[in-house]
Amino acid sequence: MDSVLIVSSKQQAAAALETLLRAERFTSFETAASAAQTRRICSERDFGLIVINSPLSDEFGDALALDLLKNTSSGVMLAVKAENEAAADSKVAAFGAFVISKPLNRQLFSKAVRYMQAAQNRMNGIRRENVKLQKKIEEIRLINRAKYILMEYLSMTEQQAHRYLEKQAMDLRITKLEVAKNLLSTYDS
Repeated sequence: MDSVLIVSSKQQAAAALETLLRAERFTSFETAASAAQTRRICSERDFGLIVINSPLSDEFGDALALDLLKNTSSGVMLAVKAENEAAADSKVAAFGAFVISKPLNRQLFSKAVRYMQAAQNRMNGIRRENVKLQKKIEEIRLINRAKYILMEYLSMTEQQAHRYLEKQAMDLRITKLEVAKNLLSTYDS
């Protein structure tokens, strides 16, 4: 999570945010001046953290935050004036954006960034686990399809089909998945 996109219509504010983020050991920065530019950049590249300094030149920033939360895996932080904090928080916090009031308190900002990093790390772990589980489910589906083919074409029981796949895998020193794929390629064509 070392890449950061700073979204700010004001260049001076973007530079100040970059300084604060460098203190948090971020190394790669990109800036955008509008919501439209941000959407374009995020369609091409991923960021660990996106900090939106509202209001932007083309919108307030809460709709952008929601779009980014839906369409990217980035952590999103929305900096708003203190009088707008409650309204912005009610719109975006439930979706995972962190709302912080301006003027920024350095310590609070630092804590918020660390919180976002921890949340992103946890989400990335969950995503990795999800990918592993999806892969495992697909493997089970393929093996079950191979069993079904053995049962249909060779009149095996489910136990016999299961044993056949296991024995083939052991004899050929390949995985049950590879045996299943070979069977499927033979009988499904």
